[in-house]
Order: sequence, then structure tokens, then C-alpha cells
Amino acid sequence: MTQPFASLSAFRDLLAAPEGVDQMALAAAADHNGQLTKPPGSLGRLEDLALWYRGWRGGDRAEIAAPQVIVFAGNHGVAARGVSAFPAEVTGQMVLNFQAGGAAVNQLARVAGASMTVVPLDLDRPTADFTAGPAMTEAELVAALAAGWNAVDVTADLLVVGEMGIANTTSAAALALALLGGDAAEWTGRGTGVGDAALAVKTEVVRAGVALHGGQGDGLETLRRLGGRELAGMAGAMARARSLRIPVILDGFICCAAALCLEHTRAGALDHAVAGHLSAEGGHARLLQALNKVPLLQLGLRLGEASGGTLAISVLKAALACHGGMATFAQAGVSDG
Repeated sequence: MTQPFASLSAFRDLLAAPEGVDQMALAAAADHNGQLTKPPGSLGRLEDLALWYRGWRGGDRAEIAAPQVIVFAGNHGVAARGVSAFPAEVTGQMVLNFQAGGAAVNQLARVAGASMTVVPLDLDRPTADFTAGPAMTEAELVAALAAGWNAVDVTADLLVVGEMGIANTTSAAALALALLGGDAAEWTGRGTGVGDAALAVKTEVVRAGVALHGGQGDGLETLRRLGGRELAGMAGAMARARSLRIPVILDGFICCAAALCLEHTRAGALDHAVAGHLSAEGGHARLLQALNKVPLLQLGLRLGEASGGTLAISVLKAALACHGGMATFAQAGVSDG
């Protein structure tokens, strides 16, 4: 597929495109919601979700028929610093597991009726150690953003993006610290389950990376300096989904760190996204607060790989089923007061 943009500047221009909610569709959906056989607001966030989805897709009866889950995989040079409980080769091994259908997200996608796409990104070529220099060149970042952009199925009506990459919680913590401030220890969690000594190393790596690269540019430039290919892939896919008016369910801490890079480049870039869940990774709650996203689920998940976002597909489907399938007061012959 042809690369849709040749530079970060061109990608920024795409983020500035005017795609937004179809106000007529939103008004029609809200009008229909007001006529359903229930007290106003009694379905809580399910009502809000239905209106949000139909505002983006158009039509007061739009349903989810073709959800897509994409898992991006990348390797990080900073993994060599001992920040993870697993070696870098696990990334490639897990890609094979995804492709064979053996991972948790495969099962969740099957239950949700979603197609699943796996996108490994130059696994034999890790990003550079960001404590010594930028993680990626501009060309490398643009290529990863384009891979994400091109991975989106244009016929999909909902998108969930996730990741696999040893050391990517380190990268996500560094991005959050660089863009939102605070202390490295507030953003750095145990990820794959590192012990106290490794957590101390990981925290210092995050601190050193942000000391070197913080304040050097917008969200995309920060992504280039501190991110990874799989985070860039997710960001590219989210941006493509907006251009196609495909709603997005965000996954956990790492996915939201990638989303933060878009929001810090263009305010409103995530209006087409909701948060699927609150991860058990320590910094995720603060990250969601910064993004102004309230999670749909809180189940103590910390797996990544799009698992929490995929699980939330069923919540959104339920919201649309109620909005589209319930009788109105007139249809049911019930007095509306």
C-alpha cells in the first residue's frame, strides 16, 4: 500500500483535518433515545455511548457488525538496560502466538465477533536506547505511523488497538512523564512484574530519558524520541480511524500513552475514542484523567495486547442494542407521563 504521508509535517496536517461528529446524526439519535421505554438517563453511560457511536458513524440505528482488533509489535533498545522481567525475544514469540490464535486477546476477539490483525514492526531492528539518543529517526517514525495507518480495514465499524513489546511500559512511562510532568516514580510501574531492584533501574531509565528529551517538541516529536514502533503504529491507526469516522476503544497504559502523543499534537484528536478499561498499571488512572476519558471497565487487567479494549466491545454493542432495539413509548403503547 502507498505510504499516505512522507514526513511528520504531513502527518500533522492529516491530524488537523476537520473530521468530526455528524451533528444531524447525533441529534436524531438523541431524539430517538428520548422516546424509548425507560426513564430518562436510566441506562447511564450506555445511553451516552450509543449517542457517541452513532454521532460518529451516522444513522440512528447504526450497529457494530465488523469490529477490528489490531495488535502492533515492536522491540525496544532500552530493554537491554534490564527494565523487563522478560527478554526481548519474547516479543517475536508472542507474535507467533497471536498468529496461531493462542493468546488471550484471540479468545476475547472471537467472543466479541471481531477480526484480528497482527502487525510486527521490524522486530529484528530494535529502536535505539533513548537514554543515549532519540529512539527513532523521523523516517523510522513515519514508517511506523504509516504501518498503523495502512493496517486499518476501511470496512471496519469499530477499532481496538493494542501492542506487544518487551520494555514498552518503560517507553510509555517516559512519554507520560515528558508530556504531563511529575516524577518518574509516579509513572513507572512493574510492567511484566519486575522486582524492586529492576523497578529502581526502570525508574532511573525513565528519568534519564526524559531529562535528555523532555520539552524538545510536540507529542509526535516526543514519540520519536522516547517511543517505540508499536506505539507509533497504534497512533497511526487511531488517526486513520478518525479520518474514516471509525470509533476507537482505547486499551491500557501503553495504548493511552500513544494516544496522548496525538492529543498533545492536536487537541481533540481523540474525540472519536473511549477508554475501554482501567489497567492495574499504576500510571494508567492519571493518564486517563489527563485524556479526560472515563474507563468502561475496571477488572484489574494489566496484560496489554488490546485485551481490555477488546473486552469492552461487548459493552458498546449492548449500548447500541438497547438504543436500536428497544420500543418507543408510542410503539409499546406505554404512557410516557
